[in-house]
Amino acid sequence: MFGFVNKYFQDYLVERRHRKTRLVTKDGRCNIEYGNIHYSNHFALLADFWTTFVEIRWRFVLFIFIASFTLSWFLFGLLWYWIARSNGDLTWQKPPSNHTFCVDNVIGLTTAFLYSLETQTTIGYGGRAVTPLCPGAVALLVIQSLLGAIINCFMCGVILSKISLPKKRAKTITFSDMAVISPKNGTLCLSIRVANLRKTLMIGSQIYGKMLRTTITPDGETIIMDQVNIEFMVDAGKDNLFFVCPLTLYHIIDKSSPFFEMAVDTLHKEEFELVVFLDGTAESTSSSCQVRTSFIPQEIMWGYNFLPIISRNKEGKYRVDFSNFSKVVPVATAHCAYCFHNIKGHHHHSRDGHDNEGFEVIDIQDPPSVTKM
Repeated sequence: MFGFVNKYFQDYLVERRHRKTRLVTKDGRCNIEYGNIHYSNHFALLADFWTTFVEIRWRFVLFIFIASFTLSWFLFGLLWYWIARSNGDLTWQKPPSNHTFCVDNVIGLTTAFLYSLETQTTIGYGGRAVTPLCPGAVALLVIQSLLGAIINCFMCGVILSKISLPKKRAKTITFSDMAVISPKNGTLCLSIRVANLRKTLMIGSQIYGKMLRTTITPDGETIIMDQVNIEFMVDAGKDNLFFVCPLTLYHIIDKSSPFFEMAVDTLHKEEFELVVFLDGTAESTSSSCQVRTSFIPQEIMWGYNFLPIISRNKEGKYRVDFSNFSKVVPVATAHCAYCFHNIKGHHHHSRDGHDNEGFEVIDIQDPPSVTKM
């Protein structure tokens, strides 16, 4: 029991340490904070208030939604109360029987608030109504109606914009938990698997990566978060991916690759972060979105390959088994990229791939020859 708790606590500390050292989390959020920003720059965020409202958290949007309507109802309720008081309509003022009211049945603060709410929400129960004998009441009715329409349009626009944000579509794009390094088609490759959980396509999808690491220049200058381009491709190329089923992304480890100097026993001692980006346009909404994830050295497995996940049933339909999405199996792989390319006998592996037991091979018979007369 104590051993299980101790292991769980150690795993939690390791995961927390890895989370703190990441620039990009596994779900694509950037782990960065800004400090010592001049106060004048804060006003720039308020000037672009629409983007600020769309980007703030839902809890603040709901608070602003409730507060804006409630406060406007209450403030206009006070104005209606002031008009009724100025005209002598209130109960404690004891208006005479032939008294002309500015607003029928507004005889106190509560009824003034209710009339304000009914006016701005266009409910109109019929018990309270403005009379044409008070020009100030008519003007206030017009002003409240216009301001209520503005608040309605603004808040509905903010909520609809937050609901339709492209990053919500990015939640249905998932990457494998681990990256693997293994031979493929005579080359040593770093492979990552990505899947679209929706049946609608991502049009014009492009994939690329950045390696972030701290480097020291020959002049002795330390560059934090130095970015190195990492090219990815699939079997059909690297641009305009046909993202209809899970894809395996490959980065060829050659002499120009930053992984060329690494080996199986030194990989996990390196300090870098591999950030992978996928840009595309959602087919259903035509909105552009970007999906991000990252891999640290402890999440890259040398000498492994992904299990196949695509099969075909007897009806000819293709099926994706996501239970094997992040599962890997060991394969014979050279212990370093230099050995794979330069030392004979280190680049061979036992199999070019893995049998997909769920994929049914269909024999296509040649059609019988027909002789036309």
